[in-house]
Amino acid sequence: MNSLFAKILLWFWCTLAVALVGSAFLSAWNVNRNSSDSESPGSRLVHFELEEARVAYETGGRPALAAFLETLQRVYRAKGILTDERGRDLLTGQDCSVMLQRARRGPGFLRMPLSTDIMARVAEDGRYWFFFLVPRIRVGAWFLTPDHLFFMAIAVLLCYWLALHLTSPVRALQKAVECFGRGDLTARVNSARGDELGQLARTFDRMAERIVTLLAAERRLLLDISHELRSPLARLGVAVELARSGDDPEANLNRIQKESDRLNALVGQLLQVTRAEGDPSSLRREAIRLDELVAQLVEDGKIEATAHGCRIEATASESITTSGDPELLRRAIENLIRNAIRYAPNGTAVEVSVARRENDAVVLVRDYGPGVPEESLDRIFDPFYRVDSDRNRNSGGIGLGLSIARRAVQLHKGVVRARNANPGLEVELRLPA
Repeated sequence: MNSLFAKILLWFWCTLAVALVGSAFLSAWNVNRNSSDSESPGSRLVHFELEEARVAYETGGRPALAAFLETLQRVYRAKGILTDERGRDLLTGQDCSVMLQRARRGPGFLRMPLSTDIMARVAEDGRYWFFFLVPRIRVGAWFLTPDHLFFMAIAVLLCYWLALHLTSPVRALQKAVECFGRGDLTARVNSARGDELGQLARTFDRMAERIVTLLAAERRLLLDISHELRSPLARLGVAVELARSGDDPEANLNRIQKESDRLNALVGQLLQVTRAEGDPSSLRREAIRLDELVAQLVEDGKIEATAHGCRIEATASESITTSGDPELLRRAIENLIRNAIRYAPNGTAVEVSVARRENDAVVLVRDYGPGVPEESLDRIFDPFYRVDSDRNRNSGGIGLGLSIARRAVQLHKGVVRARNANPGLEVELRLPA
């Protein structure tokens, strides 16, 4: 039996059947056991019949006793026998000593070999015995009636519905997994259930979305890499040919060195993107003094700022601590500062500040350069995106710095966004403090 539906249906039905049969057996057994109890309603009824039969016999003789027993037969559809202390039937004279002997061993409910059982009671003075012959209560005879079978059928239908209710989302998930495995990346379960099976289905949907996102990013990354490598490789080939011709070999070697450095920077930043897109659970967490980290990065960037003809100014209102990976946050903030230095005009300042706003630590990096068109503010954090085709090439960028910064910040449950400061561009990095 390999079907989960069949297993659930069978197990639930068997459980109900065992519970029904067991309760019926215990009920019948308790009826039989209680019948021998002197305080049970049945025993009291037999004692009352004994007293009535005795009064009828002593006051009216056999005719009155016969009339009473006939009434008893008609009302209860059971036979009654009144005997003396020796076991002689006072109505027919029949010898009932065998029943008397058994009754004396334990008055109450007597199990007889035939289909009739006997309830026996003795008078308080011991002169009379009354035997009440009742049909035997058979365990299993009364709970297999059509009414009980009808309710068992209803139980089977309810078990069927329950099994269907439990296995239908599993089958839907199985179908979605099979379709996804065959290459249909749009396959989803879209379950609205609120139980564990619904949570499992939604987990699969999130996993599928993540896989689709990673595959799309991989394809986009391959296309971008092929596009970005084509130009420096072509220039390298031209520089090599010029170096072979012997015309100004020093300049050609410098050009080769420049293109090699560019390729090396491209590969290094691509590795950073790959690491940032890795498993977030493997992210190293430790306490970081964000104000000290920014101050160190500003100090390191002063040389590059001086080379570009600008300066860096840093302000920090208080000490701010956050939790995260020091190397990832260092690269993120460093990329923001270097991007601002790259576009800062000569004689201007790059302003870097750290402040606490409510429960967040905020790092602001502003330059006084040309800014970014409003429609491009959201896209400057995409890999390899350039506001125009030559801007980053002329400044030495390859369009990955802001992308690396955004991914690093997102891994730390933060946000990074840019806005035009008129003049210049201001980038805000916000992390949980």
